Amino acid sequence: MAQTLDRISAQQAQPFRIRPLGGGLGAEVLDLPVASVDDATFPAIYAAFLEHELLLFRDQDLPPAAQVAFARRFGPVQVHVMNQYHANAFPELYTLSNLGPDGKPSGKHPDRGTMAWHTDGSWRRVTGQATMLYAEVIPSSGGGTGFADMYSAYESLSPEEKTQLAGLRAIHNLNFSRNRRHGEEPMTDEQREAAPPVDQPIVRTHPETHRKCIFLGDHAESIVGWSYEKSRRFIDELNDRAVAAARKYQHRWRPRDFMVWDNRCLQHKAESYDTAREPRVIRRCTVLGEAPQP
Repeated sequence: MAQTLDRISAQQAQPFRIRPLGGGLGAEVLDLPVASVDDATFPAIYAAFLEHELLLFRDQDLPPAAQVAFARRFGPVQVHVMNQYHANAFPELYTLSNLGPDGKPSGKHPDRGTMAWHTDGSWRRVTGQATMLYAEVIPSSGGGTGFADMYSAYESLSPEEKTQLAGLRAIHNLNFSRNRRHGEEPMTDEQREAAPPVDQPIVRTHPETHRKCIFLGDHAESIVGWSYEKSRRFIDELNDRAVAAARKYQHRWRPRDFMVWDNRCLQHKAESYDTAREPRVIRRCTVLGEAPQP
C-alpha cells in the first residue's frame, strides 16, 4: 500500500508525461529536455526509471558534458577498462562508431560483443546500475537495440528451477566474452589485469524494487563448481530460455534519441547493420551500482 501511495505521489509530481512503449516494457518521457533536469525534477524521473525499467527521451540536445552530468545524478559513472572507446575529453563515455579517420563508414563493427544479449558491467564486482545511450548518427536501416526483461524471465521458471538457481553462481569474464565475439582485437595485458573474472549470483534481488530476476548474459563464462563443458551448455540454454520468456522491446533509433535503462533487471543487444555503407555513432555511459545479492 505504501509503495502504491509513493507511486501515485511521484506521478502527481511529474513535470512531464509518460507514454508506454510497445510490448509492455519501457516508457517514453515527453516534454522534458534532459539537459535541463534539476534537483526538483530528478526524483520523478528516477521513480519512472524503477517502474518502467527503460526510459526513452526523443529529440534531445545532449552534448557529452550534459550526458555525463545527467548520469552522475544516478551515481558514480564507470570509466570503462576498454580505453580505446573513450571519448577524448570524457573518459566516462564509451563511443561506438564505425567511422574511419576520413569520417566515412569503414566496414568495421566497433564491438560485435554488443550484438549478443548481455548486461553492461556484469564482469565487475560492483556492476552497472544504469546504462545511457545517446544517438548521434543512425543508419537508415538496422542498428536498433533490443531489450529483454529479466523479472519476467525469472517469473517464468518453475518452483523447482527457482530453487536450483538460487544456489548457483556464475563467473563473469570480460576477456572471455571479448575473445568470443571480437577476438581479432583482444584485450591488452593491462586491461585483463584491471578486469579479473568475478562470480555473481545467477538470481539476484533488485536492491530497490526487491524483485528477483535472472542475472546472466553473454559475459557469463562458467558455473562455480561445475565443469567447463557442463557450464557452457547450461548457461547458453538458460540465456536462450530467459530471453525467449521475457517481455521485450525492440528500439529503432532516431538521431538525438536518448535512452536510460536498468542494468539490474534488463538484458540488451544491438542489431546488425551495413557497416560498410551506413554510419552509426552512439555514445554510452554506465552508472555503477552495487555488488549483486541473491
